[in-house]
Amino acid sequence: MKHTKASVISSLFWRLMERGGSQGIQFIVQIILARLLLPEDYGVIAIVTIFIALSNTFVQSGFNTALIQKKDADKTDFSSVFYVSMSITAVLYAILFVTSPLIAKFYNMPELTAVLRVLAVSLFFGAYNSIQIAYISRNMMFKMLFFSSLGAFIVSGIAGVVAAYRGYGVWALVTYQLTSQVAVTVILWFIVKWRPAPLFSFKRVKELFTFGWKILVSSLLNTLYLEVRSLIIGKIYTPAMLGFYNRGKQFPTLIVDNIDGSIQSVMLPALSAHQNDALRVKEMVRRSVMTSSFIVFPLMAGLAVVAEPVIRIVLTDKWLPAVPFMQIFCITYALRPIHTANLQAINALGRSDIFLKLEIIKKIIGIVILLISIPFGIYAIALGVLINGIISAFVNAYPSKTLFDYSYAEQLKDLLPASLLSVFMGAAVFMLGMLKLSVWLTLTIQVASGVLLYFGASTLFKIDSFLYLTQTFREILSGRRGRDS
Repeated sequence: MKHTKASVISSLFWRLMERGGSQGIQFIVQIILARLLLPEDYGVIAIVTIFIALSNTFVQSGFNTALIQKKDADKTDFSSVFYVSMSITAVLYAILFVTSPLIAKFYNMPELTAVLRVLAVSLFFGAYNSIQIAYISRNMMFKMLFFSSLGAFIVSGIAGVVAAYRGYGVWALVTYQLTSQVAVTVILWFIVKWRPAPLFSFKRVKELFTFGWKILVSSLLNTLYLEVRSLIIGKIYTPAMLGFYNRGKQFPTLIVDNIDGSIQSVMLPALSAHQNDALRVKEMVRRSVMTSSFIVFPLMAGLAVVAEPVIRIVLTDKWLPAVPFMQIFCITYALRPIHTANLQAINALGRSDIFLKLEIIKKIIGIVILLISIPFGIYAIALGVLINGIISAFVNAYPSKTLFDYSYAEQLKDLLPASLLSVFMGAAVFMLGMLKLSVWLTLTIQVASGVLLYFGASTLFKIDSFLYLTQTFREILSGRRGRDS
C-alpha cells in the first residue's frame, strides 16, 4: 500500500503527539517518583527490567517487523503470529518464575524474586499489544496510539504515584509499569478493530520467520548489549550507583525516543511501500536524517550543558552523581538519527541479512570496548558506550551506498548544518552558565537564549531542515483549517 506525503505527515503528526503526550506524562510521573523514592529502588527495578526487556525481545521482535514489512499480510498472518507470540510468552514466564530466586541470590537482592515474578506478567500484555501496534503501523493509524498511550500513562501514573506516597518503595515502580501495560491492552481492545481469529498457518509463520528471525537475533544482540552494562554495574557496584547510571540515561533517552523514534516508526511502513524505488528511498532517508538531526542535535547539546541545574531543580541534590552520566549519554544519543534512518531503510528494503551482519559487527566491537573499560571504573564504562556509538554510526551507514547510493560524504554533508549550529549554541549557553545568578534564573536564561540563538541562526542562514519543517507545519495547519471550514 503506497503512502502519500500527506498520509506520512499526518501519521508523523499523530506519532509525535502520541510520543510527546505519553512521554510528557511519563516525564512528570518519573520526576515525582524520583523525588519520593530512593536511588536503591531504581537499582532493583533496573535489574528486573533487563530480564523483562530480553524476554520482550523474544516475544515482540522479528514477527512484529515482518508483519509491517510484508506487502500482503492478512488475518491469517496476524492471527498466526499472535498464537506463536503467546506460546513463547508462556514459556518465557515459566523460565523467569523458576529462575528468579537464582537471579536474586546472584545480585544479593532478596526482594528481586517477587518483583521479577510479578512484573513478568506484563509479557502477556506486551505480546498482544505488539500485534495491535503492527496492525496500526501497517495502516498508518497512529492517532489510535495517541489515545491509548495517553490514557494508559495517566492511569499508570496515578497508580504509581499513589503507591509511592503510601511508602511501597520499589513496588510503586512495579505498579506503575504493570498498570501501564494492562491499560494499553484494554484501550487498544476497544479502539482497534483487529481481533485474533481461529486461523493458523505454519506456512505463513515460516515465511514471516524467514525475514523476522534475523531481526529477532539482531534485536536480542542489541538488547543484551545495551543491558549488559547494567548487569555488570548491578553486580560490581551498589544498587544506588546503578540507579544513578540509569537516571543519567533517562532524560536523553526520553527526548530522543520521542522525536527520532516517532519519525522512524512512521518511516518503516512508508519506506516499505517504496522498497522497489531506490531513488525514492534515498530521498526519504536523507530527509529523515536531516530533519531528525536538526531537532535532536541542539536538544542534546543544550541538555548536556545544563545537566547539573536540571538535576538540582528537577530531581533534587540526591541525584547529582547522575550528572556526568547524563552528559555522556546526551552526546551518545545525539547520534541516534544516523543509526535509525539507515537501519530502517535496510529493513524496509527487506535486507534483514545485512541488518543482522551489522549488529554482529557492532556488538563485537562494543564488547571489546566494554572489556577494556571495566577495569577503569563506571564512568569509563559510560564513555565506552559513546565511543562505540561513534563507530557504529559509520558501520550502519556503510551499506546505504550500495543499496540506495547514499554515501558517507553525503550523510556527513546532511548532518553538518545541525552539528555546527548545535556546537555554536551549546558554547554560548555554557558561557551563560558562568553568571553568578540563582540556579532557576540561570537555567531560564540559558534555555531561552539557546532557543533564540538556534532558530535565529537557522533563519539567518536559511537552513534547509528549518525551512522544510516550517513549510510542513504550514501545510498541516492549512489542511486542518480546510477541514474545519
